[in-house]
Parts: sequence; structure tokens; C-alpha cells
Amino acid sequence: MSAPLYNNDILRLAVSIPHHARLADPQATAERRSPTCGSRVTVDVRLDPEGRIADLGLEVRACALGQASASLMAAHAIGQDIEALEEARDKLAAYLIGVGDDLSFWPGLEVLAAARDYPARHASIRLSFDAIAQAAADAAKAHA
Repeated sequence: MSAPLYNNDILRLAVSIPHHARLADPQATAERRSPTCGSRVTVDVRLDPEGRIADLGLEVRACALGQASASLMAAHAIGQDIEALEEARDKLAAYLIGVGDDLSFWPGLEVLAAARDYPARHASIRLSFDAIAQAAADAAKAHA
């Protein structure tokens, strides 16, 4: 383990989550909870006519790693389509279990690289990516 699990970059992200307020009128909402640690993330979305994230609201009750992950997800989610969100969710999950070393699919994720060695933290890190992919898919189905 070459890098500390919690560092200033993680803590800075954890306290600066963009879109950290629920939407009053979401098209869809998804909530994910980690059974390991109890962390919970709720994501509200609105899609534009092309099926991309137009608006986003979050409620994050998670450890610093879960908060940092939510911060990174929210900072770059606007404008993403369902396929990109599902791909990011799947690539993050694969990375955490050791399948591949590339984190370039989502800006800033390298700050979470040290957590790869801590499987008990993986679920919390994945919560926001899992939730936004589900919310976007549900919103698209509702408008189909």
C-alpha cells in the first residue's frame, strides 16, 4: 500500500460535492446503500431530449471515500448519456476488483486508487456511479 487511504485530496472532495441537494421534480430517483458500512447515496436526475443528464441532485450519507467518489461523479455527470454512465459504473467496478488499471474513463478517479487495496470500501465508492446509472435508465424508460 503505497498511498494513504485518506489524504487531503479525498477530504477536499468529500466536503465539496457538486449538486448536493435533491431535485424538486426529478424524472427518476435511485438510491444505493452499502450493506458493509451503511453508506447511502440518493441520486435524482432529469434528462434532456437526447437522453443526457441535464440536472442532477444528490443526497450523500457516506464515508469520506463514498463522498469523494460522489463528488467526482457529480462534477462530470451533466451532459453524460446513459451508455457513458453505465460504462463508467462497470469500469469502476472492474478496476476496484483488479480487472484493468485504467481510470481515464472518468476525470479525477485516480485519487481513489489507494482504495483498491481495501475491498470493504469498494461498495461505498461505487454507490454514486451505480445510482446515477440506474436513475438515468429509469428516467429514459419513463419517457419512452
